[in-house]
Amino acid sequence: MLLRGKTAVISGAASRRGIGRATAELFAEHGARVAILDLDDDAASEAAGTLKPVAEGAHIGLRCDVADRQSCQSAATAAIEVFGSVDVLVNNAGITQPVRTLEISDADWQRIIAVNMTGVLNLSQAFIPNMRDHGGGSIACMSSVSAQRGGGIFGGPHYSAAKAGVLGLAKAMAREFGPAGIRVNSVTPGLIQTDITGDKLTPEMRTDILKGIPLNRLGDARDVANIYLFLASDLSAYVTGAVIDVNGGMLIH
Repeated sequence: MLLRGKTAVISGAASRRGIGRATAELFAEHGARVAILDLDDDAASEAAGTLKPVAEGAHIGLRCDVADRQSCQSAATAAIEVFGSVDVLVNNAGITQPVRTLEISDADWQRIIAVNMTGVLNLSQAFIPNMRDHGGGSIACMSSVSAQRGGGIFGGPHYSAAKAGVLGLAKAMAREFGPAGIRVNSVTPGLIQTDITGDKLTPEMRTDILKGIPLNRLGDARDVANIYLFLASDLSAYVTGAVIDVNGGMLIH
């Protein structure tokens, strides 16, 4: 088990078909004690209760609005009180909106940036001091292929901008906190089958999209969870500031 004895916090991890939930399940299978953060505290607690038990203690579910700094600090305080120290933070929470540039309202812009990019800063600020005080840790940040190719299937330009911002923020944090033993990396998924995409993809869209994916399939939440597992584990002990593509070849640099 790659994460035996470690503690992990994962944001946006209550949705049944989401990447965060798949990651929480995989981490627990590998021995980590997990805190699930989500806007819905009941869903977070329910999700935590379904994870495979570990010897170190029960998994927990906590309410957290990543766009709100105080909410993130409160969640961090609660998690640290239970766990003592946090080894892994997965900044997974995110939202999208399929609109074009001239359709983006100020409210749209602020909301997409707040959740997808500012949320990464808020949670990282809340947990980094504890990691630093306990000898280091691993932070993995959710970006997107949309940040690299200037748009995606469902996300608008503000989504691309937010996810591109995540890449810059993560690299800057990796440089700043590397001396403290804190690794910071980003994951850039392509089109992954989750609750967000499930009802929006028509058979015609699916056929057309697959033409541009060399591996000839859409991604599953577990595909991304596997990369989060790698980044959380000691297998990636000498990896920081990296961007790992999980897109089946949709974008090959």
